[in-house]
Amino acid sequence: MNELKPINKAIYFIVGLIITVLFLFPIIWMISTSVKPVTELFAYPPKIIPSEFVFEAYVDNFVKSNKMLNYFGNSFIIAGGTMIFSLLVAAPSAYALTRLKVRGKGLILFLLLITQMMPTIMLAIPFFITFANIGLLNNYFSLILADATIAVPFAIMILRPFFQALPSELESAALIDGCGKFGTFTRVILPLVKPGLYTVGAFCFLYGWGDLLYSLILTTNESIRPITLGLYNFIGVYGTEWNSLMAVATIAMVPIILIFILIQKHIVSGLTTGAMKG
Repeated sequence: MNELKPINKAIYFIVGLIITVLFLFPIIWMISTSVKPVTELFAYPPKIIPSEFVFEAYVDNFVKSNKMLNYFGNSFIIAGGTMIFSLLVAAPSAYALTRLKVRGKGLILFLLLITQMMPTIMLAIPFFITFANIGLLNNYFSLILADATIAVPFAIMILRPFFQALPSELESAALIDGCGKFGTFTRVILPLVKPGLYTVGAFCFLYGWGDLLYSLILTTNESIRPITLGLYNFIGVYGTEWNSLMAVATIAMVPIILIFILIQKHIVSGLTTGAMKG
């Protein structure tokens, strides 16, 4: 492979740097606003780096009060529940659609793709009516179930290439050794598709963490609402508390960043495998 000339390397570096800054600018602005003095929030020309760093918004919302911490706790329950429920459903489903002779398999896969294209607002009202009739409104499980309707089809589509990549002789050998079908799946197959499980787990958590619409429609009780709705406490009729809004939004971003940093190797591997074999 021909190596790039130094001038081309420099051009690629500059272009990449500009694109990175453009993508990161909203995040940089959010963090900057969270530590600006109130007098500089609407200064013209606007300042990216404040003249003085003020952490009052963080102290007010996370030290003096635990209201936002309750919203964060709810988000962890909903996002974690969505991730666990989706993995429990998606992993055996993807395995079955890969290894077993399922009648109408092509149609099932087609329907899974279709569900990925449906706007969530189309499902929100039917969910509201259904959960209201069975008494599941203002319930963590209803939010987990609603978010899983988005996460499960995605997880199945991502996991299938991992199962396809495994030789069927592994299962035959495990069955001969007396593992049984369930033991073969849990003790032999699943450990070999860990990158895929990490990938879909991270994205399922992200779906649950970032959900706004289902939380808004399916809950009225503040005690179980997630942080995406907690942010609305800072938006009032007569103005917006920009410092607090940006401070809480900054902290809300941290778990997602940490997850993707910790398992980025598995995520890259998982997405690459899905792209090559899907």
